[in-house]
Amino acid sequence: MAYRTMALFDSDRLLLIAGPCSLESESVTMRAADALARLRDAEPGLNCVFKGSFDKANRTSLKSPRGPGLEAGLDLFARVKERFGFPVLTDIHSPAQAAKAGAVCDVLQIPAFLCRQTDLLLAAAETGRIVNVKKGQFLSPFEMEFVVRKLEGAGAAEIWQTERGTTFGYQNLVVDMRGFAVMRAFGHPVVFDATHSVQQPGAGGGTTSGDRTHVPALARAALAAGADGLFVETHPDPDNAISDGPNQIPLDAFPALVRGALAVWRAARA
Repeated sequence: MAYRTMALFDSDRLLLIAGPCSLESESVTMRAADALARLRDAEPGLNCVFKGSFDKANRTSLKSPRGPGLEAGLDLFARVKERFGFPVLTDIHSPAQAAKAGAVCDVLQIPAFLCRQTDLLLAAAETGRIVNVKKGQFLSPFEMEFVVRKLEGAGAAEIWQTERGTTFGYQNLVVDMRGFAVMRAFGHPVVFDATHSVQQPGAGGGTTSGDRTHVPALARAALAAGADGLFVETHPDPDNAISDGPNQIPLDAFPALVRGALAVWRAARA
């Protein structure tokens, strides 16, 4: 069944996809959504989408918690939409999840590790929802054209491409700022994933580590280089988050980061 989403991308506003890594609890979800709503209401130049994961299916260790699961996660998304009026985004990991997630979520995200999985891409496109596909850590920006063409061929309602760094040696990622221009040439908006790009995969002894101190500079650099939007994970207490804690931005630091990025985005467009 197709749930056709109205176009969300607006070139006159900075696309901001933000929320916790995992929908780990109602408290974390609602506190993050409330912070994003306050920022949205104070900054009309923002086009905000709330994000979260119902299942962290690619955890480093089998022992790591994965989140609330599909049904509980979608219930949380429905409550966020009703309370705050946000469009919402979540990632899916199998074609079977697409229709259920698409019944609630406005944007379906394809994880970086799965960006070449044709059946997953087609299932997401066929829901009629917007598809945000993350560039794999193993892909060059040029290779994203083939991912985009798959989604176009399946009639995706709207396509967003997200840069989240490229593997550089062991347990490190780098961002090639030239990639934003390359990917934009495929005819669809390009988003910068500012928090996953500072990951250090597997460096935490069975968990992914990272360094959130680099997020603000990378976010500003990406927007200056031509990115159309930002993806930022934020959490009330990142050091105690169930996933990606070292990369998430504390909620109390989130507004300043976004306002600084918004200023660069405006300057780059002047």
